[in-house]
Amino acid sequence: MSHFAEIDENNVVIRVLVGDNSLPDEGKSFFETHLGGTWVQTSYNHNFRARYAGVGYSYDSERDVFISPKPFPSWILNEITTEWEAPTPLPVEEGKFFIWNEETLSWEHLEPLE
Repeated sequence: MSHFAEIDENNVVIRVLVGDNSLPDEGKSFFETHLGGTWVQTSYNHNFRARYAGVGYSYDSERDVFISPKPFPSWILNEITTEWEAPTPLPVEEGKFFIWNEETLSWEHLEPLE
């Protein structure tokens, strides 16, 4: 199976459908002919275009990658990995979990439930 993402005029993914893997170029043509719109192939195994497209992702045609939605307003896109990163690195403390607090722009230790 091959997967294709339909993108709108702003390059935002509006749906992802499955096509015939044996002829990916024909799959793209099939969707464009029968459903209209603009379609870009995406890889469920992340073999190309950085990551599997999902609804709300954006397609960057210059880099030829899909980029996930920005999780928080303060986060910055890493231009090399095309992953969103917090303005401060995630603390690494064995056995502890942290959650991002957008109001304080910091990581907060998440206490486990008893």
